Amino acid sequence: MPTKDSFRAASQKQEPEPSSVTKLSNMKIKVQTKSGEFSFECEEGENLLYAGLRHGVALPYECATGTCGTCRARVMDGDAKLDWAEAPGLSYVKQEKNEVLMCRATPLGDCTLRVPAKIEKTDAVMAPVYSDGIVRNIRKLTHDVISFDVSISNPMTFDAGQFVVLETDGVVGGRAYSMVNFEPATESLSFVVKRKPEGKFSDWLFDNDVDGKKLRVYGPLGRATFRPEDAKNILCIAGGSGIAGMMAIVAHGCRDSYFTDHKGHVFFGVRTAADMFFVDELAAYVEQFPENLEVTVALSDEKISDELRARYPRIGFGHGLVHTLTSEKMAGRYDDIVAFVAGPPPMVDGALRMLVLEARLPGTDIRYDKFS
Repeated sequence: MPTKDSFRAASQKQEPEPSSVTKLSNMKIKVQTKSGEFSFECEEGENLLYAGLRHGVALPYECATGTCGTCRARVMDGDAKLDWAEAPGLSYVKQEKNEVLMCRATPLGDCTLRVPAKIEKTDAVMAPVYSDGIVRNIRKLTHDVISFDVSISNPMTFDAGQFVVLETDGVVGGRAYSMVNFEPATESLSFVVKRKPEGKFSDWLFDNDVDGKKLRVYGPLGRATFRPEDAKNILCIAGGSGIAGMMAIVAHGCRDSYFTDHKGHVFFGVRTAADMFFVDELAAYVEQFPENLEVTVALSDEKISDELRARYPRIGFGHGLVHTLTSEKMAGRYDDIVAFVAGPPPMVDGALRMLVLEARLPGTDIRYDKFS
């Protein structure tokens, strides 16, 4: 069975210890928060965030990889080691005051942390776990977008819209990717990745024969999830590979016939028709619920051709930025809606401004995760 050792920053093979040697016990972590004090155990080499979440302590986070800075905490007693000195999220912490990113910090012994947030202890059924993974079924969707599956050692149940952190040897740090597929207790997770300039993990995927390669997987994570019990209409705004979690949301809705009596609006932005992917799959979903599910693809750098419209009669098309097109098409249609947003940071920022200022949606009805 996989263990937390899989995520140790510097794991090395060692000779077996004599039976007479007592192994170090797990480290005790105390967390002081605005809602009281919590405690949990952390294994050697395990980062503070993952250990807390694994024990049901709902520590604050968004990307869980060192990018966003949400999981900052101050070490009040004890010591913790940062395992990624160049983590972008460190720009949000005051290292001179002993602040760390919990997702990039491993304790060197018992620690006391102060977290500037209200948190709670949960008994979540879908608490994140560690798994070993193997890359399968690699498919190139466009010149800079690739999809692949990961077979995992521990079956995973997750909410549509959640993500996991993937790690591989040779690439420093983990990467957060939303699942494209949705099915309970699955042993296979599907992902889509867009190649990014100087993106070490995407370079690893594109430049190597990675079929059969091993990964380390931690999840599920993320709170930007589809909850059918909300009984609201759905608005999805996605740019590029941000469509991944939206595909899981739509898949869940179709599987449970949610769109029989709820509206679904999906807006997917890419640059040109050559950059489109998953459009055939989206058209098939619309075919199942043509009265209530609609999908619109926005091309920012190219006019819409008659050939494209004829090829996808079930799909709407528009020219412009995806959040701008959403604003035009959704004017006056925001009643009883929960919105999901994912994509490049400028697109996410534009969509969030639109949803707050124009749609006037409350924060509880706008769901997104900061991956970058």
